[in-house]
Parts: sequence; structure tokens; C-alpha cells
Amino acid sequence: MTTPTPKIRLLIADDQELIRDGLALMLAKQPDIEVVGVAEDGEEAIRLALLHTPDVALLDIQMPRKTGIEATRHIHQALPTTRIIILTTYDADNLVFDAIRAGAHSYLLKGVKSAVLAEAIRSVKRGESQLDPLVAGKVMDEFRRAVNLTVNDQGHLAATQPIAAGRSPLIETLTEREHDILSLVAQGLSNKEIGDKLFLTEGTVKNYMGNILGKLHANDRTQALITAVRHGLVTIS
Repeated sequence: MTTPTPKIRLLIADDQELIRDGLALMLAKQPDIEVVGVAEDGEEAIRLALLHTPDVALLDIQMPRKTGIEATRHIHQALPTTRIIILTTYDADNLVFDAIRAGAHSYLLKGVKSAVLAEAIRSVKRGESQLDPLVAGKVMDEFRRAVNLTVNDQGHLAATQPIAAGRSPLIETLTEREHDILSLVAQGLSNKEIGDKLFLTEGTVKNYMGNILGKLHANDRTQALITAVRHGLVTIS
């Protein structure tokens, strides 16, 4: 008999009762999502996160007592396995970057369709990230500035002055397969898409990604890409 897949344990925090209750009602109808807590402010979100250890926390930004960014930072530090999605009406540059720096894995605007939101919860649980199209361009611009990127002759983003990996004691040599996977990550592919392309299971790709993060001394895929581009290991399409 096949063991049923555990549901995704979800925490929701929003200071507007209509929105948080509506989200809870809508998402609880998903067969693979279980709402384990609903908070009306950032401080309660932290308390409920520590109590229930959710797989995913869905947080608004502007909340009383503690903002969503403050709650994100606290939850990320206390519960590093809890994935955090910011769901807000605000797309200001400083809020986007502050949220990502605090530990948010995805940033979506409240106009998102319910099916897209549910799928974003599933994808962030798998270790992927998702950005609303309206903020994705801002993040990419900041990413370019952070790693001093330019467009090369092939139309790809590459480091202006890449550092040779062999000259850095912080960078261990990637295997050919790890390099292939990292190159596909740079193209924006998910673990499942990479697996389909390379005829590997999603779990195998996830294991390879763990090795890559360890060798590049990165905490997540974004940090790994920044390090890889800086050292000329990959370019970004």
C-alpha cells in the first residue's frame, strides 16, 4: 500500500481579516495543503511559526507589531527549513530587496491568481523560488549590479572580470554533471525540469544541488549563481 504524501503545512499572516480568512479558506481546499495557523500580525506569525514549524509561511509585508520583513528574518533564522513567501500589494524596490535579504524565497503580489499562488506554495516547498513578473526585472537588475555583470558577445550575462575558480580556495572543482546542472539552473530551470532534461530523478538533481551549494559555499541557488558567475563557471541567458 502506497504511503500518502504528507500535506504542505502552511502558515498565513495578514493584518486584514477578510484577506487572511479568504486565503485560508481558498488554500485549505487544495488537497495537498493544510493551513496550520493564521496570524493577524508579524509577532503572532513568529509565535505560530515556532509553535507549528510550518513548511511554508505566507506573509504580508505591512503588519502591526512586527512587519512581514521582520517576521521573515526571525522565522528564517529560527526555522531555516521553513520556506517563506511574501504576498503583498507593494512592489517598491527597497521592500523587495529587504524581503529577499531577510530570507524570503518568493515574492508575489496580491493580484496573483489562486491557482498560481497554490502552485507557488508547492514549488517553494520543493526548494524553488518564484517572483512576480512585475518585480522579477528589478531583482535581475540588482543581481547584475551585485556581481558586476555585462552582456557578452553571445547575448548572455557574464562577469566583467571573472575570477578563475582555481585561484580561489573557497571554490572546489565541480564535476561535469554538477556543471551541467548549474548551467541549467542559470537558465531558470526547476529541479524537475533539469531532471527531465538530463534523464535524472528530481531527488537526484536535489542531491546534486546540495553538493553544488556545498562546493560553492552558498546557502541557496541565488548565492550559488552569484558565486558561479563571478568565477566564470556559468553565464546567465
